[in-house]
Amino acid sequence: MDVRDILIEAVRAALAGLGVEAPDAVQLERPANPDHGDWSTNVALASAKAAGRNPRELGTELVTRLEADPPTHVTGIEVAGPGFVNFRLADTWLHEVLRDVVIGGEEGFARHDAGAGERVIVEFVSANPTGPLHAGHGRGACFGDSVARLYERIGHPVQREFYINDRGTQMQLYAASLAARAAGDEVPDGGYNGQYIVDWAAAMPDDADPLEWGYARALADQREVLESLHIRFDAWFSERSMIGSGAVDATLADLRAADAVYDEDGAVWLRSSDHGDDKDRVLVKSDGEFTYLLPDVAYHRDKFARADRLVNVLGADHHGYVARVHAAMHALGHDPSELEVAITQLVNLQRGGQEVKLSKRTGDIVELGEVVAEVGADAARFTYLLQSVDSAQAFDLELVASQVNENPVFYVQYANARIHSIVRRAAEAGVVRPDLVDTDLSVLGHPRELRLLRALHELPDTVLRGATERAPHLVTTWVRDLAADFHGFYHDCRVMGDGVEADLTAARLWLVEAVRVGLAVALDLLGVGAPEEMWRDGEEDG
Repeated sequence: MDVRDILIEAVRAALAGLGVEAPDAVQLERPANPDHGDWSTNVALASAKAAGRNPRELGTELVTRLEADPPTHVTGIEVAGPGFVNFRLADTWLHEVLRDVVIGGEEGFARHDAGAGERVIVEFVSANPTGPLHAGHGRGACFGDSVARLYERIGHPVQREFYINDRGTQMQLYAASLAARAAGDEVPDGGYNGQYIVDWAAAMPDDADPLEWGYARALADQREVLESLHIRFDAWFSERSMIGSGAVDATLADLRAADAVYDEDGAVWLRSSDHGDDKDRVLVKSDGEFTYLLPDVAYHRDKFARADRLVNVLGADHHGYVARVHAAMHALGHDPSELEVAITQLVNLQRGGQEVKLSKRTGDIVELGEVVAEVGADAARFTYLLQSVDSAQAFDLELVASQVNENPVFYVQYANARIHSIVRRAAEAGVVRPDLVDTDLSVLGHPRELRLLRALHELPDTVLRGATERAPHLVTTWVRDLAADFHGFYHDCRVMGDGVEADLTAARLWLVEAVRVGLAVALDLLGVGAPEEMWRDGEEDG
């Protein structure tokens, strides 16, 4: 049983003994200041009013009752401030953490069932098939895939989906640009420029349809760079497919039946202002052409038929889009809260602190493929996930490509490589790690060791919070902290060798294994590899 469950059960029993009804949820937190103990609860403050008691006095009575029969691992209990109850625990609770991590392993540790049975579609990237993905797409791509991994870790059945915007003027201009370059002409006004158009036009067969050939070529290019980032979609959903199937017409008919649209000036308008939007939106223009919004509404209706919850990852220019789609879904009878939208902010690419704006192939953007080629997939993914997507990001290609401790992804992966180095050295020295049940973990008491175990105990909470808040950067922060703690342990705590007793070596080898499991779980959630060998810049050997 987790130590929190032990403490919560004891607190509930003590409150019952005092004739006080416990709140539905007994809150336990890790105090920010270690001097305040290992765990703290505000249950006395939360229960006092309903019980007609003074919080501090109730806390004092609660402490007295708990001290009469202390919960497992507890060595001290005290009341603090207006009524907080603080617990001090023996190191044994952290030794239980080690056992839980090792027994759970990479598959079982930090896994939850909170999302069991609730189907989720995570839609991300969804770029026009008119050219290569740019560096900005990389942030949404890595974020969306990591969110999907987090959802899967807490039990959701997840589908990753790419919505192909393959209808409209931009597709016609793209095809015309390819045809023009193939004929040696200039691209039409508003067309697509860049070396990639020249290159693709040169590769296009003479008898090919520029629209269909170019469509397939762009999708293949986008798919290739995404797969280089370990991102694979379960579905590539075509906007054009809904036109042919009649799904768009059916959606418009249902909106009319719900009195959610009206006709004015020859156009069809969505009554989106009735549902929180700042104004009504056009669905069908006066010339009969659909705006982008109507097929999008049809697409979201289709997704709701296949999932219980939808998550969209959109670029920074989509803020106004959210309210109108929520409005349409509400009009069609769906709960808008079941459609969650994450807006990714801009990425400022730098090299050595200087901004990088242009690409030789596209002329005005830096391609995602160029970023991956320069820094590698692991470094790109980790860097894109370093901070919340709500904030703008500076991405320094030179730093991210370097093999130095200042590079966050290298610093984390190097911790994993050090673990494997320890294991190899143990094997070379003939050191055999005993079974966990035969290992005395009580010898683990060094502050560096206990810090690692506390960090490992936080990962399940971090995973659950990262999923519910759609915040992979919480995992990135956690794994960076764990790596820092491990490097400190590596420096201060010898695992084997002269002066290290056999029982301490055995316990530390199991601690190293637990850290390896934690690193593996976190890096997998980020879509980043866990290399077994690495060298810093300037090192000549491992």
